[in-house]
Amino acid sequence: MIKYKLICKNCNLSFDSWFASSNEFEKLKKKNLLNCHNCDSKKIDKTLMSPKIMNYREKSNKNNFKFDHINKKIKEYQKFIKDNFEYVGENFAYEARSIHYNNKKKDKGIYGTASNDEIKELKEEGIDAEMIPWIEDKNN
Repeated sequence: MIKYKLICKNCNLSFDSWFASSNEFEKLKKKNLLNCHNCDSKKIDKTLMSPKIMNYREKSNKNNFKFDHINKKIKEYQKFIKDNFEYVGENFAYEARSIHYNNKKKDKGIYGTASNDEIKELKEEGIDAEMIPWIEDKNN
């Protein structure tokens, strides 16, 4: 779809109209199917229009806002996990199996590191495990 600003050459009325394409506008004009809704004249032409161009700064600010919002949410989830779960590091798959098969009771749930294959295997065994994005703290 394309929007054109049109002008009636008879009464100088300016108005906007949508077309499927620029070719569609040309076809309708050639067949005299365009008319002014004020005076019903068929003398309709396109006027000069300035395109809406989003400048780099506007686009960059919108993307940065989305990125910052997502990072903030991930950090909130991370804080919740750190406060409420036990960190088991690289032993996540082993610890998850121990809890599942040996009924090893834990006061807290666990979190740690596992490969995609390990997570897939745990799920195939009926062990509930999920991967979430993790942002490392760079405040050293």
